[in-house]
Amino acid sequence: MSTVLVVDAANVVGSNPDGWWKDRAGAARRLHERLLVADLPHDVVVLVLEGQAKGGVPAGRDSHVRTVHAKRSGDDAIVAEIRRAADAGDRVTAVTADRGLRAAAEVAGATVFSPSWLLDQL
Repeated sequence: MSTVLVVDAANVVGSNPDGWWKDRAGAARRLHERLLVADLPHDVVVLVLEGQAKGGVPAGRDSHVRTVHAKRSGDDAIVAEIRRAADAGDRVTAVTADRGLRAAAEVAGATVFSPSWLLDQL
């Protein structure tokens, strides 16, 4: 069994008012870089990007971080990633502050933490 962390990038980036809205792709790239070097207790980190943020990091795997570009709804992509990992028998943690997504993530099999939890780890 692996441990998987699924990150709602838009929600994590949006939790820090550092001007991210002026450069969504750059903000996504900075989060990706921080996840690559962080000492997190997870085997795999899944970073879900949507909209303009997708321009900051290509989809695919880079070390232990796998970047997913949401085709439509970022929330739907996050729940799909949680289900995929949970169905494979992995222990899944998700990061979001979105109440609706939090509930859907828990139903799909994830334990959910806030963006501040993740930012404290980085």
